[in-house]
Amino acid sequence: MTHSFKSARRISQFRAPLMAALIVALGACDDASSYTADGSTDPGTALEAPDAGTDVGMALPVQEGDPAVDALAGTPAGGVSLASASFAGGIPFGMFHLPNEQFGSRFNGALRNIWPEYVRSNLDAIRSRGGKVALSLAGSERNFKDSDGHFSFSKWKAQIDRYKSIDLDSYARGGTLIGHYLIDEPNDPSNWSGRPVPPSTVEEMARYSKGIWPDVPTIVRAYPDYMDDWSGSYRYLDAAWAQYWTSKGNVYDFIESNVSKARAKGLALIVGLNVLDGSGWQTASMSASQIRDFGSALLSSSYPCAFLSWQYDSGYLSSGSVRDAMDYLRNKAESRSFKSCRGS
Repeated sequence: MTHSFKSARRISQFRAPLMAALIVALGACDDASSYTADGSTDPGTALEAPDAGTDVGMALPVQEGDPAVDALAGTPAGGVSLASASFAGGIPFGMFHLPNEQFGSRFNGALRNIWPEYVRSNLDAIRSRGGKVALSLAGSERNFKDSDGHFSFSKWKAQIDRYKSIDLDSYARGGTLIGHYLIDEPNDPSNWSGRPVPPSTVEEMARYSKGIWPDVPTIVRAYPDYMDDWSGSYRYLDAAWAQYWTSKGNVYDFIESNVSKARAKGLALIVGLNVLDGSGWQTASMSASQIRDFGSALLSSSYPCAFLSWQYDSGYLSSGSVRDAMDYLRNKAESRSFKSCRGS
């Protein structure tokens, strides 16, 4: 298997203008140890508390109801909820790091990385806008590596345990939380100093998550063929992930193969596009016609439970043709029957 998810993570993250303005206004630092008022960070950056001695101004210690937090959460100052942008059915369609205020007519799905203290307020805001979200709880892989750079199960569990007191099951039962994103690219040796995280360990991670939140589907960002490397059956892991870019070959063959392999292992499947790096070689973003054609091919299958693409970029999405292509795919995603990302 080609280990090419990482190329997407290396593209610089762009923030929405509102997000950037608020970060500047609140004095946040735009580096790997900073985070926004909603606690959202890139899964490829740190999700950890500032070290002792760090300027706590980076932590933005504001209270729920603060106008800045309310603005980021899609709630006007004063705590009055915005009118609900109801979810129109189908499967979640959206992007990594989608800001709360962008859930609505075009996007209703996202992958997000949110600090424990901000999870409830953000999930409530996302729910009020008809949104569906997968949550990355462990954060950056650097938070759960041992001194040799290998995966550390004990450190990973410590990251997850920060959320143990939060009732995520209720958000899953209500449909707002589509799953727990356990780990990114366990298959890539370069992530783990030459020692990939085996599928059997991913299953144990899923078992640990289900022991805390039995109703929350568990998701791994790895292709189904990697998860097929284990001869065991997946009892706790629910979903694999298949992200497409042109170096993956014919898109119809791609979706057919990934659906077949996911189904054979009893796994649900999340799909999406690498819109900011269409070839997978950090060359050029996808054109509007590529978004439309490739996305339509992925949605030609009724098997995927969500369509989440890398990643939200307000500049890229400012193009009218790109917005039109996204709207076209959103309509297709809405026409699908809703399905959980829980495995069979």
